Amino acid sequence: MPDQGPADQPAQSQPHVLREYALLADGERGALIGPRGEIGWLCAPRWDSAALFSSFVGGAGLYALTPEDRWFVWGGYYEEGTLVWRSRWMTADGVIECREALAFPGEEHRAVLMRQVLAVDRDAEVLLRLDPRADFGRCPVQDSRLEAGTWTARSGPLHLRLTGVEGARLGQRGLQLELSVPAGSSHDLVLEVADQPLTEPAADAARAWSATVERWHQEVPAMVTSLTPRDARHAYAVLRGLTSDHGGMVAAATTSLPERSEAGRNYDYRFSWIRDQSLAGQAAAVAGGWPVLDQAVRFVTERLLTDGPQLMPAYTVDGGPVPREEPLDHLVGYPGAGVVVGNQIHDQFQLDIFGEALLLLGTAARHDRLDLPGWRAVDVAVSAIRDHDGQKDAGIWELEPQHWAHSRLICAAGLRAVAAVAPAAKAAQWTRLAESIVVDTAADCLHPSGRWQRSDVDEGVDGALLLPAVRGALPAQDPRTRATLAAVRAELTEDGYVYRFRHDQRPLREAEGAFLLCGFVTALACEQQGEHAQARAWFERNRAACGPPGLFSEEYDVTQRQLRGNLPQAFVHALLLQTSIDLAGDPGQ
Repeated sequence: MPDQGPADQPAQSQPHVLREYALLADGERGALIGPRGEIGWLCAPRWDSAALFSSFVGGAGLYALTPEDRWFVWGGYYEEGTLVWRSRWMTADGVIECREALAFPGEEHRAVLMRQVLAVDRDAEVLLRLDPRADFGRCPVQDSRLEAGTWTARSGPLHLRLTGVEGARLGQRGLQLELSVPAGSSHDLVLEVADQPLTEPAADAARAWSATVERWHQEVPAMVTSLTPRDARHAYAVLRGLTSDHGGMVAAATTSLPERSEAGRNYDYRFSWIRDQSLAGQAAAVAGGWPVLDQAVRFVTERLLTDGPQLMPAYTVDGGPVPREEPLDHLVGYPGAGVVVGNQIHDQFQLDIFGEALLLLGTAARHDRLDLPGWRAVDVAVSAIRDHDGQKDAGIWELEPQHWAHSRLICAAGLRAVAAVAPAAKAAQWTRLAESIVVDTAADCLHPSGRWQRSDVDEGVDGALLLPAVRGALPAQDPRTRATLAAVRAELTEDGYVYRFRHDQRPLREAEGAFLLCGFVTALACEQQGEHAQARAWFERNRAACGPPGLFSEEYDVTQRQLRGNLPQAFVHALLLQTSIDLAGDPGQ
């Protein structure tokens, strides 16, 4: 149970299975909240900063609002089209809810975490415990003061202020408050976290709530024509919540949540991958979500114009270099994995990111949302593809360099996408380049069975090889397209889920989890073939691979029905969004 142990030890909570965590996000940072009202994760002031609350990877510190009666059942839901979460606890005496959000859109230097306790049908008795510890639990609170219902303090480089705590007390284990809320009423608690002194008046709860909800409703499209409007809106809200005002969208809010326990496969995803950004922008365009599309285009354009053919696979959200990976040995980590910060991504060359960038920029041009710098970025990406011809790359799965078929074919898809909206002379050049890439790839990556194989030296099937045809590299009726889809379904699927590739002779589920991105791409590939019922079956199966908050990780453990990997994984939400909209056009409706 939370907050147990010697009085001289910091308060702490235990981790839960990932399916039970909800996300709060404001574009500049994100928090994960567990079923007992504990903030298990919050980095401030930005996504890749050190964590202020890190209990779910073993960091000291706690911020929890929990019913005093420990005999309760947890639930919760998002207010539709927002990242406003409502924790809901059914106690022996009645229902308590806690409305949770980060003020949206977020400020670069200050996070505003709002929590509103609602006594739904009877008086609510709630216990607040707050003991923040910056730098992944290493910095205890300093200069702690409690005056007139407002608590202020510092922890490491961060300045803190919490309002709404009349009657609280300070002790060795931080701030505590036994809060009593009369039936039918509510009580607001607002925590501000900044990397600068908090000299301005405290945030007004009512105004912050009103502005946050109004802004979410302005930014998230209705999407009434999608197959699953509620889930599509939620997926878009997740993408928007992960997107900084700088334009960068983090791949996930977290670091070091293992894809496979005790296998060393835990990574820091709090950075902006060009590929993920492109997938999200394309999905947003299908949904009419112009803010996410425009931010993706701006970010990718700036990176291409700055770095050209040396484009990195990933950046910080403001376009800076990703720090090198280092372990945090003082943390025990999420069970089954250690903790790392930073990423080794800058040591890799990934050819496919140029193709993905072109797909994104071509999408923007089709919607008349590509400016002159964007068109210059198109020229840069095309030149990079031409200049890197024949070079090995790490590919979409970031493996040892090979001539990966997916990387080359997705470049062909990107070239065709921009050729379709370019002036005639350039369109002809880019089309010829795309055709030559497909011919060259077929020369060394066409399996004897007629399907695409992974590389010139790897004859295996790969789920990623469905994506180029979905994006237009080849016609849907091309025999290679059909043969690849048939091979993926025959060799890489199990129980309605799709795996990336076969690692060895072990059963698929023993090597890794099912890859949800591949599941949604399979649905799109079936839809492209006119197999509408099959497309919906793949979509619905993969749509179910989440917990009550409707968040998706990268992989899904089919045996245990558990999420695996960092949370929430942006590109999975992007493909869910696009698939939900594309499948709504089923002519059988």
